Amino acid sequence: MKRWLLYQQIPNTITGTQRISHKIEEVSLMQKRWLAALTAAALTFVPLTSSSAATVVHQTPVTSRAHNASAATTTAGAMSQGNAAAAANRKKPATPPRGQVTRPDFPPAAPGAFNTKVVSGVHWQLRPAYDTPLLVTETGVTIAGPAEATQEQMLAFIRRRNPQPKLTCTLEELVGYYYEEAGREGVRPDVALCQALKETGFFNYGGDVDPKQNNFCGLGATGNHEPGARFATAQLGVRAHIQHLLAYSRLEPPRVTVNDPRYWLVVNYHPEIHGQILLWTGLNGVWAVPGKNYGQDILHLWQQAQAPDASPAALDAAQRKVSQSPDEAASFIYRGNVWYERGDYAAAVKDFSQALKLDATRAEALYDRALAYEKQGNTKTARKDYDALLQLQPNHNLAWYNRGLLRLAQRDYAGAIRDMQSLLALEDRSADAQNLIGVALIYQKHYPEAWQAFATAAQISSTNYYILANQIILQACLK
Repeated sequence: MKRWLLYQQIPNTITGTQRISHKIEEVSLMQKRWLAALTAAALTFVPLTSSSAATVVHQTPVTSRAHNASAATTTAGAMSQGNAAAAANRKKPATPPRGQVTRPDFPPAAPGAFNTKVVSGVHWQLRPAYDTPLLVTETGVTIAGPAEATQEQMLAFIRRRNPQPKLTCTLEELVGYYYEEAGREGVRPDVALCQALKETGFFNYGGDVDPKQNNFCGLGATGNHEPGARFATAQLGVRAHIQHLLAYSRLEPPRVTVNDPRYWLVVNYHPEIHGQILLWTGLNGVWAVPGKNYGQDILHLWQQAQAPDASPAALDAAQRKVSQSPDEAASFIYRGNVWYERGDYAAAVKDFSQALKLDATRAEALYDRALAYEKQGNTKTARKDYDALLQLQPNHNLAWYNRGLLRLAQRDYAGAIRDMQSLLALEDRSADAQNLIGVALIYQKHYPEAWQAFATAAQISSTNYYILANQIILQACLK
């Protein structure tokens, strides 16, 4: 009966956490996990808008004044449901709501002391580990070129990550605009669309840019609450995105009237950039600052959109690749991906191991094998693969996050924090990394510092539901 009454207390909109706070004494008499359940229920059923306290302040580029990127989301990767590697900390992650949730205003610093007994029983919310394996992708992918992923593949990929994108048109229309506008100019439409996914968080936004602006790449979003350019239609927004890529990658002007408000700024004042950036990885530190892995993150998303599925046809194709190229690590990595998608993790581990025998420097094989080991519950061996991978490729954002989760599950809280700090050095706008730091600080009993870590995370992404859940719960734990 008491549990039912708790759910009855959920308000239609959340303007604070007073109603939850009033139930702390009641909750403390029950299993503490019901506090997390209460928050998850609130997040599931309530609509979301951002309050003034949730506004994001973006970095201002130093490498180039020609472009200031809007909030880039955390590194690419798919959401895992129930990854065994850190089950102790991620048994029941909060379910992101179908609509929007009204974000309360939280004080920048903890306004009082905490009820440590209540805090100790709470289940804190974390973004699950990245669990989509990687294929071999060369870094020399040009901005110019044809599409490799089909429109259908891109639609399916986006819907898997965000079933309800915030757009002014249908998702089908938007994808079609990218293929039309980029195709006309000779830009890879599928990769350009992946850049938009990175910039907008799969069209979930959460920064200074509003979905109604039809601004898919942060044009003019220079920080300090500056929302940037606004376009009358989604197609015009896509056109401006493609034209801005042209300003970086081609000396010839666009084939249609210039719609990008910053195109001529690049052309007239930045000859060191205009027409000089030919590769997607060349955008690192130029389109986004610091953006050390900016281009690689876009290519990872592009790769994931084309990843093979678990179908018999995909397995047949993978078998042919191995038969035709038995001495190439990429063939075994591809087949290992198919085994992984089919849930045959033992076969996946075998193929990834064979790929490493053929080429010990293949970071994709180490990462993919770590994921397969985690699926098998073999976190100790997965940790060894992450360790080896980060020695080989210290700029691997996904590996830093996943290893940090493992360390958190192993109660190595200081190590988890160090891993997230390494990730933030590569991608300073990783809200999930800041959120994990906050959770680790709670386990270290540094509650005021955790409060500040969650506040920093919310500044990066005001629509991240794991962060919002943790802020609501931690405020409810105040005495």
